Amino acid sequence: MGVGLLLDMVESGLGDRIALGGRESGLTHADVVAAARGGAAVISERDPSEVIYLGRNGPGYPQVFFASVCAGVPFVPVNYRLGDEVLAELIADFRRPLVVVEERYRDKVAGRDQVLGLDDFLAMARSSEPLPPLDVPDDAPAVLLHTSGTTSKPKIVPLRHENLQAYVFATVDFAGAAPDEAALITVPPYHVAAVGATLTNFYGGRRVVHLPDFDAEEWLELIARESISSATVVPTMLARIVDALDGRVAKAPALRLVSYGGARLPLPVLERAMRAFPEAGFCNAYGLTETSSTLALLGPEDHAAALASDDPRIRRRLESVGRPVPGMEIEIRGADGNPVGPGEIGLLFVRGAQVSGTYLGKGSVLDEDGWFPTNDRAWVDADGYLFIAGRADDTIIRGGENIAPAEIEDVLLTHPGVRETAVIGLPDEEWGQRLVAVVVRDPRTDITEDEVRSHVRARLRGSRTPDEVIWVDELPQTATGKVLHRRLVAQFERAQERS
Repeated sequence: MGVGLLLDMVESGLGDRIALGGRESGLTHADVVAAARGGAAVISERDPSEVIYLGRNGPGYPQVFFASVCAGVPFVPVNYRLGDEVLAELIADFRRPLVVVEERYRDKVAGRDQVLGLDDFLAMARSSEPLPPLDVPDDAPAVLLHTSGTTSKPKIVPLRHENLQAYVFATVDFAGAAPDEAALITVPPYHVAAVGATLTNFYGGRRVVHLPDFDAEEWLELIARESISSATVVPTMLARIVDALDGRVAKAPALRLVSYGGARLPLPVLERAMRAFPEAGFCNAYGLTETSSTLALLGPEDHAAALASDDPRIRRRLESVGRPVPGMEIEIRGADGNPVGPGEIGLLFVRGAQVSGTYLGKGSVLDEDGWFPTNDRAWVDADGYLFIAGRADDTIIRGGENIAPAEIEDVLLTHPGVRETAVIGLPDEEWGQRLVAVVVRDPRTDITEDEVRSHVRARLRGSRTPDEVIWVDELPQTATGKVLHRRLVAQFERAQERS
């Protein structure tokens, strides 16, 4: 049955509970399952190789997702922000897809075969005879996701039914949410966090409210009006929310959990957010497309204990991504391929039933023991807390010494005058590469280059002090706030060549 088993469980145990939308007018879990089964019939009649979803994150997204699951056809949410040419190239990777498109983006797929408007699809799903349950193999692909492509051309990751089931069963209790709980989702639909949030909230019985286009003031208004109990954001969103509050305590009487992830969250922003939402716990979630979403969590108790502690070892846990979720194993390996001890930086390998470990057209990249290479540099402390030191591809080699940008970025982000930053290496005749800190200032401060350099020098070895600081208004980022280091390197290398 694959993921369809989750729908059966939800229909029988949570049918009357509101699943999507407002408290008074939303769709029940039974409504969503019925639409999924009717939508499966619509899909089956067209016999596509995949179902491509082109639109924002909203109530239509989970209904098309679940319809694809019931039809046994891989679901492919794609980035609606892509240019027409890039989008056409992406769709061309698939043999015979059915494209379900939100009306505002229909022009992007004009002239293509097998296109249905989202509203039309949902109307047809509600009027169609449901497709009888299919026996979908557990190892069949349920979702095909593109990686973020921060260091290379995006790859396509098949997340199998068994991967998604393993993630849900390990992290959520069936019907574990109270009837009045509601989640506000703002993450983009083509990111693995959207897939994970859709499955876990539906299975847990939590009502979901979507905010398709993020706006800090609208987010705060929805939190209050819809009595939101949990919310998922990326760090850039949280920064805008605390800016909008401007030191005020938010009106969020029901909010008990704020989850963030996808990129580093500056410590000053986290501290301001915890003051703005004093009744809410905070959770840092770390995961990859290839791991079916979250593989490690720093939970609310960890956040509270670290923020209140005077012990630097415990306080530093605010910079970690916590410890592995149930069913996940992690291993840090050195250059010789052998595991390293606590405090030593190496490459992070992960293993577990939720790990896909394959790429479409490339096959498996798991080693003989089932370990997946994340390409993230990382280390663990003596208590098992995981710290991410950045992508291996972003390592800077200065004077023969390997330097992880994340080490310097973490220090820079503790300065109240630094809102966002990325450390890159640019060509240097003497050192091979020189360290350059690209910084977005907090507009309420007047930080100087000397202050930036002094701040780092006081906390790290001299070889980690930036040789240069470049001020920018914004950093190139993915939709989840992950900085595109290579784009910065290319931009400033060209500027250097012209000078």
